[in-house]
Amino acid sequence: MAKIFPLRPAKPESICWGCDRYCPAGDLACGNGADRVQHPYELFGEGWESFGLNAPAADTPAAGTAAGAPSTPAAPHSPDRSTNREA
Repeated sequence: MAKIFPLRPAKPESICWGCDRYCPAGDLACGNGADRVQHPYELFGEGWESFGLNAPAADTPAAGTAAGAPSTPAAPHSPDRSTNREA
């Protein structure tokens, strides 16, 4: 079972976040020869867990749609074949 990933660790710079081992920054056990993996909080700052694939669904309707009306995707554009003839 994987360990729970902390959202806001106290000292993220002292741990490698690349795997479930959470090794100290000075003693990396993975052996990949690279630097430690930074915590997303270090990279993206406050609120990192609420954007990207974890973003909450929008509560407001999309721009240009009436309230309560279902939004449908636009049909793909197909060029008029009569104007694209070769001579």
